[in-house]
Amino acid sequence: MNGKRVLITGATNGIGAQAALELAKMGADVVIVGRDANKTRKVRNDLQAQSGNSTIDILVADLSSMDEIRRIAAEFREKYDRLDVLLNNAGAVFSDYQKSADGYEMTFALNHISYFLLTHLLLDILIQTSQEQGEARIVNVSSSAHTNATLRLDSLRNERGYSFMNSYGASKLMNVQFTYELARRLADTTVAVNAVHPGLVATGFGHNTGGLWSNLIKIAQKLFAISPQKGAETLVYLAASPEVTGISGKYWNEKQQKRSSDNSYDREQQKRLWEFSAEATGVG
Repeated sequence: MNGKRVLITGATNGIGAQAALELAKMGADVVIVGRDANKTRKVRNDLQAQSGNSTIDILVADLSSMDEIRRIAAEFREKYDRLDVLLNNAGAVFSDYQKSADGYEMTFALNHISYFLLTHLLLDILIQTSQEQGEARIVNVSSSAHTNATLRLDSLRNERGYSFMNSYGASKLMNVQFTYELARRLADTTVAVNAVHPGLVATGFGHNTGGLWSNLIKIAQKLFAISPQKGAETLVYLAASPEVTGISGKYWNEKQQKRSSDNSYDREQQKRLWEFSAEATGVG
């Protein structure tokens, strides 16, 4: 990974921070994205010290906001003309219905739109890098929570009947469907895009839901969760391993290709999600 540039969202804790550390140890030039400036700077400093790699940069943004996504994409473009790996990892679950700055349900805005929009805004750099270097990669962090989910495009501005578990599952289904549709659209390039289920990881994820669900998540993590180091393994594998060169449009878990849900392969749903997302963001 020496000389390769990697951009990682949601990289100030959990598997995002761990992936940043491992890739930095491999010699990659890493750019991490976080929401809180002080925390992001501290994580950058910690990663530099732990990895022995000083080429770690930061971008600060609330990725639930399209304006913020556009701003950091512009900041990246001003500084860099190479991007070998885009690792879309930012995500959360929200116990109560919230609207993003753009008027969409927050889970959809952060967990899907941030992937879709940031990828589009940096896609030309990824393609250019792939032409010059032989390949570039996009890794979309999804979850097995997508398995029983359904696409919920008609309820993204409607608070009625909100369920955070349904919304989260739907957003993770979108990650997989976006991956498959994007892979088809990039078939004539050397940019590969894959989705990954990292597993149940012992992080702070879901602790903000409050009440019973927060306690249940904490108990499940205590009993069954894997470490962030283990959870990041497949992310790093898809970002760096020569074994996956040229493999695109797949869903991965534990460094193995897996079958995702039947819904995720529905071409009409994939197309509908793409068109909805393109209209919401104003990009193609």
